[in-house]
Amino acid sequence: MGLRVSRRLWMSVAVVSAALSLVPAVEAWAQNKPLPQVVKKNGKAALMVDGAPYLILGAQANNSSNYVAQLPKVWPAIKDIQANTLEIPVAWEQIEPKEGQFDFAYVDELVKQARQNHVRLVLLWFGTWKNTSPNYTPDWVKLDNKRFPRITKKDGTMSYCLSPMERATLEADKKAFVALMTHLKKIDGDQHTVIMIQPENESGTYGSVRDYSPKAEKVFNGPVPQALLKKKGISKGGTWSEVFGKHADEYFHAWHIASYINEIAAAGRAVYDLPMYVNAALREPLIEVGPETYSSGGPTHNVIDIYQAAAPAIDIIAPDIYKRDSANYEAVLSLYSKFENPLFVPETGSDTEFARYIFSVFGRGGIGFSPFGIDYTGYTNYPLGGKDMSPEGLKPFREKYALFAPVMRDWAKIAYENPVWGVSEADDRKPQKIDLGGKWTLDVLYGEWQFGLTEWTWLGKIDPVPGREKPNGGVVVAQLSEDEFLVTGVHARLNFGLGPKNKGKTLIFRSVEQGHFENGQWVVDFVWNGDQTDYGLNLTGQPAVLKVKLATY
Repeated sequence: MGLRVSRRLWMSVAVVSAALSLVPAVEAWAQNKPLPQVVKKNGKAALMVDGAPYLILGAQANNSSNYVAQLPKVWPAIKDIQANTLEIPVAWEQIEPKEGQFDFAYVDELVKQARQNHVRLVLLWFGTWKNTSPNYTPDWVKLDNKRFPRITKKDGTMSYCLSPMERATLEADKKAFVALMTHLKKIDGDQHTVIMIQPENESGTYGSVRDYSPKAEKVFNGPVPQALLKKKGISKGGTWSEVFGKHADEYFHAWHIASYINEIAAAGRAVYDLPMYVNAALREPLIEVGPETYSSGGPTHNVIDIYQAAAPAIDIIAPDIYKRDSANYEAVLSLYSKFENPLFVPETGSDTEFARYIFSVFGRGGIGFSPFGIDYTGYTNYPLGGKDMSPEGLKPFREKYALFAPVMRDWAKIAYENPVWGVSEADDRKPQKIDLGGKWTLDVLYGEWQFGLTEWTWLGKIDPVPGREKPNGGVVVAQLSEDEFLVTGVHARLNFGLGPKNKGKTLIFRSVEQGHFENGQWVVDFVWNGDQTDYGLNLTGQPAVLKVKLATY
């Protein structure tokens, strides 16, 4: 969702590579490559970095880690989790403490240290809205309510939130953001350490569905913009209330916040055209709730299409997911995969059970995944996230990232060009079935040892598989050809089966190879057979990439 300008793509010819070392791959990026961009084709999306698909194995630092003094506590955690991308804030108050006087010392040092640590950056612009509030605006903004008015609530009282209807606020934010983008182009325009930007953060308003100031009321009683009517497929116009009825207040607020962000993003991209996304504080995905219970006007799932219509300079509408349970998490992923919206999870919980969802994200063709609060500053956002921010606490994420780190370019390419599937172990821990296109199926089981069956009673009591206190398994599958699949995952048993197109036949493994790619050529490390295949393909916590060739007789 954004400035989907067609650019020439320079695609890697490698299909997939897989190194089995737990040491993360260090990617050296060359200068003068094409600008990063989000591209779309046949309902799929890819983040292109240096001309090739890139998979964000992300980690977002805590909000107050955006200072040079804190950075030494950030990089070790990024290394320990095996992330290739750091998401970190740049605050408006930080770069423009006095109006018109800019200080980019932190940005310069951040980019320098990211290169030293071989990590890409996604910068989070904390401007008019950060978690809907103006706390990251400079004093000269947040303390001047006359020049930069806050929202007026329906009862006439003042909200904490800055109004999207105010031109002075928009122009001031835009000026600072353009200055940031201009500086980034100057210091990073040839290396692309910074690969994406998030303008604003979790926009919207709590406690008021919209702005009810006289200025807002006048616009509200005017016509709905044609661009929105077209997006909604509505032929007859009218006022917001006439067109949208009970949803009018929320849709009005969403349109104006999205338009506000779009103008800032477009101005920044005119200077330095990096991809941009907005992130959402979620609306309940499985139950119907009113806008007074969440951040009204923010990019919640019910207004994704409004954001797309109002903000063409934004590439992705992205969910921040802190729902621990599998039903809610999977529902959010489905909702944010609609409207041809590229899937990206820029924030998720840092606790153990969140790590498994990487398989659901990448199995849907997602471009990235990033737990929040990943640094060793001593702050944790438990109970939203995890209690333990230590190498041991990061282990569940490190285990999953170790699968993808050596092959992240190749998985990103394959997911863009081929059918992919993925499942995360559900809370009920029951088996899951994947339809692999009609010819083949895949049953995914959890809690099995590598050998035998749990229902074998003749062995007596069987100990439970260790490390399985919480759901932590999952797999992703990519189809390389009609009968050939690439598979990786952890803590799962895979049983391939026959789909309806193979009715009446018997399945046999033609081969199961564990290996990696070198210069586009598959290199077999060894072949699985006998005990390793008689009881399904059992993926443990050790990194393994399999090429599975199926046949019938």
